[in-house]
Amino acid sequence: MASVTASQPPKVATEQAPAERPPGRRRPRRFRRRLRTRIILSFLLLGTGLTALFAFLTDYARQRVENQLVEDVMNRNINEYARRFYIDPTRNPDLPVQQMYGRVVRRPDFEQLRRDEPDWYELPDGIHNIVGRDEDGEPFAYKLAVRKTPDEWFFLAYDMTQALRGEAQLKRALFASLVLFSALSWLIGWWSASRGMRPGTELAARLRAYRGSSQPKKLAPHFPEDEVGQLAEALDDYAIRLTEVVQRDREFNADVSHELRTPLAVIKGAVELLLSRPDLDERTRARLLRIQRAEQQCSDLIGSLLLLSRNERGQGRSDVAVVAEQLLESHRAQLGGKSLELRLEGREGELVVEAPEAALSVALGNLIGNAVKYTPSGEVRVRLLPGAVQVVDTGPGLSSEDAAGLFRRGYRGTHAGHSQGAGIGLSIVSRLCELYGWEVSVRPREDGQHGVVATLAFGGRGAAAVRAG
Repeated sequence: MASVTASQPPKVATEQAPAERPPGRRRPRRFRRRLRTRIILSFLLLGTGLTALFAFLTDYARQRVENQLVEDVMNRNINEYARRFYIDPTRNPDLPVQQMYGRVVRRPDFEQLRRDEPDWYELPDGIHNIVGRDEDGEPFAYKLAVRKTPDEWFFLAYDMTQALRGEAQLKRALFASLVLFSALSWLIGWWSASRGMRPGTELAARLRAYRGSSQPKKLAPHFPEDEVGQLAEALDDYAIRLTEVVQRDREFNADVSHELRTPLAVIKGAVELLLSRPDLDERTRARLLRIQRAEQQCSDLIGSLLLLSRNERGQGRSDVAVVAEQLLESHRAQLGGKSLELRLEGREGELVVEAPEAALSVALGNLIGNAVKYTPSGEVRVRLLPGAVQVVDTGPGLSSEDAAGLFRRGYRGTHAGHSQGAGIGLSIVSRLCELYGWEVSVRPREDGQHGVVATLAFGGRGAAAVRAG
């Protein structure tokens, strides 16, 4: 920058700050973060925000105070400059401050000022900020005080280049402080989150260690009497009450199973005794066989429900074809006058599963029973597939509403009408499949005909579906 005390002021080349590009609109995102991460981010955002606000206010206060002081000095000096000029108009007054440059333009020189300094010529009275670059490309900045009278125009320039350099240094220092305090906030947040979340992490680890235990140990003695300790105490109380409920449920199921098996055993013995009589007519024998099949179904159902209540798998191997044929024969005897054909497709001994016949009979029997119940005429086919069995009927089909709630406890389909049943059969099938690792699905037929295809697959997790030799 040319010296401001020289006879000619620097050439003014005002610049306008380039317009800022509006930031692009970002699509909002949602992230699921761990609580530790959220705590760290909270500390980081708080520290960064407060430091940025402090830096902004510091820079704003510096600029405001500096402008106010400089403009006050310039107002006093330009008035003094004009006073000294009128004392001796024959010479240019001296200035007591080295950073200032003063100039007086008389009326005959107004046109010369218009040609030499058009920006100065257009400026009204007041103090103006002038920024630009000189002929060497170096930036300069100064404040210009203007006082215009009809015969003389007074100009007083105050060099702000050093102030701009100081401002740049201050901004760099503030930016470094922002980075430093942001890193410090992150460290404090990480330390606070680690210490604050340590009891919660320990509580979760102890809960995972107790998984599967029928008698969980108390958690509260391992934690202080703070919020986590209160949570551990509440979990202990909940675990005690839940254990008592489960224990009562298991005892109730065991007692009910035991009490029901006694009359069923009496029914079974009486039926076998009656069937052994040689003088039975065919009608009575058919009724006794029906009672025998119902007794067997009740025994299978009680055994399966007892296993479900204990969440235990029964031991045994079952031939799917044999069980399916028995179930079909049982339903044939209950068709009455319904025009319905029940048949089995597949070879006996082709598919054997690692499960007791009682569980398989309950699961497959519910699928066959539903198909027989809701098919007024046509056929119900049980097809043996590699690792699965299908029940295909020619009934009214399956709506989307039924497909969504079919395995929900208590749900009865739109075609149930006035049929008997509480809507828990398929719910029991779903629970058995979950216990043994099977998979069950019910969907409409895809061959263009009305009806439903129910599939029971034995190749799911935890199942051992094998092919007999």
